[in-house]
Amino acid sequence: MKFAFTASARPEAQAALRRLRHVYGEAGEADADVIIALGGDGHILDALRARLKDRKPLYGMHRGTIGFLMNEYREDGLAERIAGAEPVRVRALVARCETLKGVVEERAFNEVSLLRQTAQTAKLRIYVDGAVRMEELFCDGVLVATPAGSTAYNFSAHGPILPIDSRLLALTPISAFRPRRWRGALLPHRANVRIEVLEPERRSVSASADNLETRDVLAVEVQEDSSPALTLLFDPGHALDERVLREQFSV
Repeated sequence: MKFAFTASARPEAQAALRRLRHVYGEAGEADADVIIALGGDGHILDALRARLKDRKPLYGMHRGTIGFLMNEYREDGLAERIAGAEPVRVRALVARCETLKGVVEERAFNEVSLLRQTAQTAKLRIYVDGAVRMEELFCDGVLVATPAGSTAYNFSAHGPILPIDSRLLALTPISAFRPRRWRGALLPHRANVRIEVLEPERRSVSASADNLETRDVLAVEVQEDSSPALTLLFDPGHALDERVLREQFSV
């Protein structure tokens, strides 16, 4: 089994990168069977985007801050661990961001979030599959989360946790002011969500696809990527579906 290694800029991730390359060698991404990502969840999201063309499987090991999407870091028995790993298929969201300067398109595996840029509350209009579902939403922001990302920012914003194999998306407001009691919606995974920024000159809004930010957006259209899913590998008993289930019972 041939490995290629990638690491975040954190010192502990870079140190692990040097040690593992010394022990296992470095095949290079073009020839590798599996890509080993070292860092935190931010780095595994970057590593997933880097695999959109070749779709090689990713095995993450935690050498960062948050490691929900990572396996425990150990240097021994890497080939055996990967051979026995459980695959989880994840799909990206495509975020098409319309700005004054043009259109920016990004991919997100956790969530696409819109956030106010100033002290002014954001004023948004929400469409689902072409129909207006909310004429005006005054809020700090709103997000669309995948099942894989539902335990991240979405959960912190009091959105629902979605089973990893569910064919759903979570549409969750962030500090909704009006209508104050709206808690969001569950949508079919094929839904097309369009969020328009009302009064953008006074109430400017940014959009983030995971950790990639676009400023001063006028509208964002979000839908599931129709390309084949990517594969994350997890140690037995620590796969993403089990972690998502445990998260629902945490206090």
